[in-house]
Amino acid sequence: MKTISLLTLVVVSILATTTLAALDKPAAMKRGAIVYKEYCQTCHQATGLGLGVVFPPVAKSDYLKTTPVATIIKEVVNGKSGKVKVNGKEYNGVMAPMPAKYSAEDVASVLTYVYSSFGNTGGVVTAADVRKAVPKRK
Repeated sequence: MKTISLLTLVVVSILATTTLAALDKPAAMKRGAIVYKEYCQTCHQATGLGLGVVFPPVAKSDYLKTTPVATIIKEVVNGKSGKVKVNGKEYNGVMAPMPAKYSAEDVASVLTYVYSSFGNTGGVVTAADVRKAVPKRK
């Protein structure tokens, strides 16, 4: 009986988390679009196609598809430099860290926006995901 109750609790928790994430996606997309336009668009462009050989695209990005979400979160929060291959093309530039004015919720929202826009088919990134990957982000 305890096993069934525990199993039921786990299933309900998973379903509740999934449902909450789905309900929050429209709000995350709206906030994410704002953050993207404020901070990310300068380099990755309004189309998500990046800028020349300097800034890689986020549009239809194989890098986003194949790199663990926690790694992407760390790169967005802490910045990234050095070589990276995206959609078969090598880039060797610098992505500045996300300014501290952006909260874990903002980081989650912009990643949800990018994962769900520009021809990408990703899911929802939560503030809890951001805090787990980068505990110092509030």
